[in-house]
Amino acid sequence: MARQEKLLIGPRLRRFRQALGLTQVRMAEDLEISTSYLNLIERNQRAMSAKVLMRMAQVYDFDIAQFTGAGDAHLVAEVYDVLRAPLFKGESISKNEAEDLVAASPNAARALLKVYAKHRDNQRRGTNLAVDRDRVELLEQSAEVVESVRRFIHAQRNYFPVLDEAAEDLSAELGLLKSEPHAALTKRLKEKHDLTVRIVPIDVMPQMLRYFDRHAKRINLSELLRQSGRRFQLAFQIGMLEQRELIDRIVKSAKLPGPEAEGLCRTSLANYFAAATLMPYRRFLREAEDCKYDVDLLGHRFGTSFEQTAHRLTTLQKPDARGIPFFFVRIDVAGNVSKRFSAGRFHFSQFGGACPLWNIHECFQTPGKTISQMIQMPDETTYFSIARMISRSDGTYNAPAQKLAIGLGCDIAYAPRLIYAQTFNMVSPQPTPIGINCYLCERPHCRQRAHAPLNKTLNFDERARNMSLFSFEAEG
Repeated sequence: MARQEKLLIGPRLRRFRQALGLTQVRMAEDLEISTSYLNLIERNQRAMSAKVLMRMAQVYDFDIAQFTGAGDAHLVAEVYDVLRAPLFKGESISKNEAEDLVAASPNAARALLKVYAKHRDNQRRGTNLAVDRDRVELLEQSAEVVESVRRFIHAQRNYFPVLDEAAEDLSAELGLLKSEPHAALTKRLKEKHDLTVRIVPIDVMPQMLRYFDRHAKRINLSELLRQSGRRFQLAFQIGMLEQRELIDRIVKSAKLPGPEAEGLCRTSLANYFAAATLMPYRRFLREAEDCKYDVDLLGHRFGTSFEQTAHRLTTLQKPDARGIPFFFVRIDVAGNVSKRFSAGRFHFSQFGGACPLWNIHECFQTPGKTISQMIQMPDETTYFSIARMISRSDGTYNAPAQKLAIGLGCDIAYAPRLIYAQTFNMVSPQPTPIGINCYLCERPHCRQRAHAPLNKTLNFDERARNMSLFSFEAEG
């Protein structure tokens, strides 16, 4: 606890001062402290006081989170995951040491992640070279495309203020809060872009939900799309047509590895614009607070689906008007994670699925019902989460709709602000202990363990059969 109370931020402060081109003497004058005291803070021989930190925020107009370490939580978690890999077995590097590395030099920490990623890729390539070199390289390229975009969006905390502002202006211009959104969006496409919207049978588009036919000047939407999906696709198309220059500037700033990643990022940003158009920031945040983040009720008020609404809740990161910092995950019935984001401290691993003890898996058995749970990670951080099974579009007799599970959660400190927590005992909660996933979880004696942890030596006793096949020492 003392580690959290003392704010030792010397390396961060020194980098910040140097980035501003200030000498210690000049910064000390700005902060109204002595040069010797500033020197001691930069060498971590004195802790930063709250008074000096607030003075810094006033003088230099910066986000305090970058000095408290809140913004480094995900980087620390990623570094700690890497340092627990088999390559570092026997080193016994603690999470506190990972925090020290990130605090001293976040760039060095990111370099470590890149070096390890290269090592992992080379190891995979060597293992699979005799099997199918081309296939392995394609899989690696595909994974890097997705991960590079995820890293960029995460670095922005899934918040793009210029897109939010443009979307809010469009929403007001179209009067989406008063008129029927589908009709207003269709009218916009026709009057400004001379595009006609048509709902087409599944026989015409058996494998697509939306198709923009430039030559026919028509946007075809599948009959399988629900009304919320149709509105979203139309808003997406307007974003691609009217905000392409703005979106391209953001994509260019991301410095992604290639055209495939740029295309994925462009699509992700247009999706962001579509959600922000249908759920404009200020009103959406106000309604969310008023109804205690009731996802279903918000969906009714804005004409959006459960997934669209839940995902939008993770983007409310405006510095002077923040919502609850939610984490979000989407999985299929096999446990594959197809979408993940965390605005708080919750950490998702880059590889592997979700912990089987997390009740997000159970919601496939209770379609139409939102279930809730308190969960606790191995580092004893506790969260409140909800989960619900959804289908992204309707299906047919011969082609049933894909079933997915949406998980949404936040730090336990925010739980009293949620309607879903009203039936829980918040005074003495009994959270369910979970892990990131089986590969990274070090909890012994777990009955649901599907894989051995990567950095543990397994023990096999021929005389006994434990609840879990994978037995190992808890310490070591």
